[in-house]
Amino acid sequence: MYRTHTNGQLRIEAVSNTVTLAGWVQKIRDKGFMIWVDLRDRYGITQLIFDEERTPKAVMETASKLGREFVIQVTGKVIERESKNPNMPTGDIEILVSELTLLNPSLTPPFTIEEETDGGEDLRMKFRYLDIRRKPVRENLIFRHKVTMAVRNYLSAQNFVEVETPYLIKSTPEGARDFVVPSRMNPGQFYALPQSPQTFKQLLMVGGLDKYFQIVKCFRDEDLRADRQPEFTQIDCEMAFVEQEDILNTFEGLTRHLLKEINGVTVEKFPRMTFDEAMKRFGNDKPDIRFGMEFGELNHVTQHKDFNVFNQAELVVGIAVPGGNSFTRKEIDQLIDWVKRPQIGAMGMVYCRFAEDGTFKSSVDKFYDEADFAEWAKITGAQPGDLICVLSGNTSKVRAQLSALRMELATRLGLRKPNEFAPLWVVDFPLLEWDEETQRYHAMHHPFTSPKPGQLKLLETDPGNVKANAYDLVLNGNEIGGGSIRIHDKKVQAKMFDYLGFSPEEAKAQFGFLMDAFQYGAPPHGGIAFGLDRLVAILGGQETIRDFIAFPKNNSGRDVMIDAPAAIHQEQLDELNLKTTHSEN
Repeated sequence: MYRTHTNGQLRIEAVSNTVTLAGWVQKIRDKGFMIWVDLRDRYGITQLIFDEERTPKAVMETASKLGREFVIQVTGKVIERESKNPNMPTGDIEILVSELTLLNPSLTPPFTIEEETDGGEDLRMKFRYLDIRRKPVRENLIFRHKVTMAVRNYLSAQNFVEVETPYLIKSTPEGARDFVVPSRMNPGQFYALPQSPQTFKQLLMVGGLDKYFQIVKCFRDEDLRADRQPEFTQIDCEMAFVEQEDILNTFEGLTRHLLKEINGVTVEKFPRMTFDEAMKRFGNDKPDIRFGMEFGELNHVTQHKDFNVFNQAELVVGIAVPGGNSFTRKEIDQLIDWVKRPQIGAMGMVYCRFAEDGTFKSSVDKFYDEADFAEWAKITGAQPGDLICVLSGNTSKVRAQLSALRMELATRLGLRKPNEFAPLWVVDFPLLEWDEETQRYHAMHHPFTSPKPGQLKLLETDPGNVKANAYDLVLNGNEIGGGSIRIHDKKVQAKMFDYLGFSPEEAKAQFGFLMDAFQYGAPPHGGIAFGLDRLVAILGGQETIRDFIAFPKNNSGRDVMIDAPAAIHQEQLDELNLKTTHSEN
């Protein structure tokens, strides 16, 4: 066998035992007459010692030629270290090597395989297989496995059945762009990779499976960010004979289980907030409620003076920054520059210092007096020592801008503690949203979401105010899951397609299979999907999902390690009846 023990396993009790270890050379310290080698594997590091007085000459010669990341096998006796390392689990012992086998040499790696490496992100992504040898990356992947197993175990114990659904499906016009796959056997026709298994899980409910889940790859051809990949993983779930309350209770249970099992944290409360309330209080539909800085709408206390910036605004809204009066003028100017960046898009920011002695000092002193500023403080909840930041403009834009500022300030002030968890359900989303470009309504979630009970008739008279029987689970300012109660009646589904601009022919061509299934006793059903990548990152105390994916894509959607996407041979294009304007690489 290659090894009797792993490199993280041996302790002082093993002294005098003869063992065989294998792994990668982490570090070498060569004194000529004595060589120390740190041998690493997934489980840890064990120090090897080669001593010219106690180690065979041939073994000593081979050891002197070792390099970093060489793969070796050694046999030797466990001895007690003279200079112990309390920072290593194996730091009390070392292996006096008597046999050494070189299993594979290695080129010098392009960056150090250490916890703190000298390699930049692009370089490490190109050599991702080397980056995985580093403890932080390796532990992130093991952490992801631990979360995934906890999900599987919990849902299985709740009588959910894991079912695999197809990857080669039909393209639909709703949602993000599909990745499409040409069919060689059906010239001119294409499969699409699924953005979610939505229709299939609904069909499983029609099939009577009752409780389904799947940890499934999904694909969206959309612009990328640090928390978004072209392929991502969902914990996809569906239940039959349920109402919204059943779904929320079930998946509160799953979330509590994960926080307890993975993080040792007990969370009792899962507060609920309507979409309208979340937008009014926090400016977005996934608010971080670990800290305050709630919005205060100031129109009625700002639009009575000659300050036209506020007078002409649809919304004037502010937040109180705790302890912000201590900010220097330079720091406040930096905040103003921050909100004026193109990514945020504000025209500027008005501020008001609320001094510890109860007086006010503002950038618009000449327009407002102390009584005005006292009203600002009352509405925003500012206390002496705080800073009031105020933005104005179009309602939807200014809310998004102030929300971004709120999160930036919370990060700078250390209010977003990664070991603190605050879940929140956001409910009562709009069923439809108006798209200016196409001049028609689109489904805010997807076209299979049912309206809230009793609101179906509103579709004909006031479609913009119809609420969806939908819900999102938010954790620490991130949406980690979302779902809805589905339409299960063919007539209602046909009406929904009609409001979304589908002709009867288009609806039948795209979703006829689902409409047909609804004619055969479809039960009431609903579900939810969690973003596994994001959930794992948050439970791991981070927000960048790439760190928890074995082989991620970069911000351009490229795999720089295997150099994909790439051109394909002309013969393949011809087989698929495809033409390209790009030359073959």
